[in-house]
Formats: sequence, structure tokens, C-alpha cells
Amino acid sequence: MNIVNIMWAGGSPYISIHNVHHQVLTHAGPDASISNWLLREGELRHGQCATREWRMPQRALKSKPVWRLLRPWLRLRMQRALQDVDADVVLLDGIGVARLVLPLLHRMPTLRASVLFHACTELNSADKLLLRGLPAQRLRLAAVSQTLACTLQSDLGRPVQALRVAFDPQVFRRELLSREQARAVLELPQDGRLLLGAVGRLVESKGFELLIEAFAAGASTRPEVQLAIVGEGPLYARLQARIEALGLVGRVHLCGYHDQLQQLYRAFDWLMVPSRAEGLGLVVQEAVIADVAVVCSDLPVFREQLQAGGYYLPVGSVERWAQAIGRCDSANAQAMAAMQRQALAPDAAWQAFCDGSQRLLRG
Repeated sequence: MNIVNIMWAGGSPYISIHNVHHQVLTHAGPDASISNWLLREGELRHGQCATREWRMPQRALKSKPVWRLLRPWLRLRMQRALQDVDADVVLLDGIGVARLVLPLLHRMPTLRASVLFHACTELNSADKLLLRGLPAQRLRLAAVSQTLACTLQSDLGRPVQALRVAFDPQVFRRELLSREQARAVLELPQDGRLLLGAVGRLVESKGFELLIEAFAAGASTRPEVQLAIVGEGPLYARLQARIEALGLVGRVHLCGYHDQLQQLYRAFDWLMVPSRAEGLGLVVQEAVIADVAVVCSDLPVFREQLQAGGYYLPVGSVERWAQAIGRCDSANAQAMAAMQRQALAPDAAWQAFCDGSQRLLRG
């Protein structure tokens, strides 16, 4: 079976999507031949096979006026390339990629497609017609959480598979660095201070501005508590300016992006996840498997994962987040981590993900 994995772009902004597709593709079976394609440019970290960069104009991909005229030519190029590799299945990264590729199924009657949705998506009327217009035996839809799958299924009126992404807990734990090693990589103090962590792109939806404000209020009388935010993005300068304005230099650290992020969770005593919206929020799973306690926004997708074991706070409430930060300590962290690990059930979640990935690719 020849599978072509088609994603929007490469580089660190898309690393979580790359990781998810890589995890899915590891269950394609021993007879599968896999090609990776990026519609735009960028690096693909998982390089078991060569990656083709199409370098397509973003304006054409987003159907901007005039640029839309390029789409038939782009599709013709892709059709020929799919025929050259004798593709049986294409795995598509969300609706942006699906808009370009799915119309080709009408010209290629033996090609099957699977579209994997990673986040809440606004589907326009043309998208809905596109996704409803192909039979189930040729088009499979899946989402990275039950919450997202239910939303899409209600919107589209056709089945959407819930493929809640999970990690092999044995492999994940085996690769974790120790507390001291992880803090050294992040260039953080090694003096035993309580460290709150946060991980993700520095964008509005992650809520890191709120977290810094809440830290300033909740840890004002606790100089031993520090906060480290790991990630990069367009809000870096604004967050750094706020840290300086609040007098938190040396206590709140913007650590930038790290390739080995999944190995670093044990640097933290608590992981703070103040997101305003999430498709899944893989950092919650990663932290729990690493035995790090999680405080997160009260979002359905987090309740899906942690159920009664979650420590949930209202979205956008600086006051409630400040109160929680003031209560964080080492003893509570250990008890909370144990309860959340039991709720997540990572071994069972991993097995369900393996079975679901096989169904998505092989039917």
C-alpha cells in the first residue's frame, strides 16, 4: 500500500501536527510505503523517507481572488505526482489541504483519502459540500479528540472517527531527562525552587499573557516559585515586555523552542495550561505521563482526557489562576500527578490510538 502524507507546511509552528501524523503512520503496516509532502516549505522532523516541498503560493491555497485561477494547474501537477507514486491512500492535514486534494478523487477513482482534523475548524458551505460529496468508502474523516469529532459530525452530518492522539507511555518515559538534566537544558536554576511550566506557541489562544499576570499576583509573596514558558511565536516581544514591566525578570523565563521538548517535562513541578481553545492539547498527556501535575483551563477537550482527575480553572480568569498558583506546592503536586495518571489511563489510550490509526489508513 502506497500512502502519501500531505501536510500544509513544516517547521516548528507545525511540529505537533507532524508528531501526530508520524504517530498515525507508524501503524500503517509492514507493507506500507510512505511519502511525505509539504504544500509549502519547511523542515519535517520525522525523516524516515524523503520529503517533497511543493512551495505552493499561500494565496492560491487560501483561494484568494485571482490567485484562485492557479488551482487547476496546481491540482494537475499533484494528480500527475500521485499517479507517478501509484498512491493508494492520501492522509491529509485538515481542511486547508483537503480543499486542494479532495477534488482529485473524482479524477482518480482508485484513490482513497483520510482527513485528520487537529483543531476547531470553521467550515464554509463549499467545505461542507466537498466533504459530503464523496462516499464513506473513499473518504474517511477523523479528529484528534472525541470532543472535536462530535462537533464536526454534527456540522457535517456524516461519521467522524474520534482518534484521540496518545503516546506509547513506555517509550515516552524511557526518553525523559531527569529533573536536573532538563533544567540544565532549559538553562534554569538548579537550586530546588518550585518551578511552574507552560509549553506551546506564543500566540493568543494559549493564554500565556494571562498566566504571567496571574503569576505576578499569585506568587508575589513566594520568591521561591518560578515560571518557565517553553515555545516561540509572535507574542515573544510582548510577553517579555510584560515580564519586565511587572518586575518578574529572573523569575519568569521565556525559554524559546527546544527540539527535545518531550524529554524536558520533569523540569517542572506543575504544568500550567491556560488555553482559551484547543483541538486536543497534547501537552496535558505529555505532562501526565511524565508524572507532572497539570492545572488547565476548563475546556471539554481537557475534561475528555483527565475526567474527574483534572484541576480545572475558568478560561481567562486571572483571579482564579492567581489563587491556584498561590496554592501550588511540591506535596500537592505528587498527589495530583498520581490521580491524573490514573484518570488518563495512558496504556489503554495508547492501544485505542493504535487500533484507530489502522482503521483510518486501511479501512
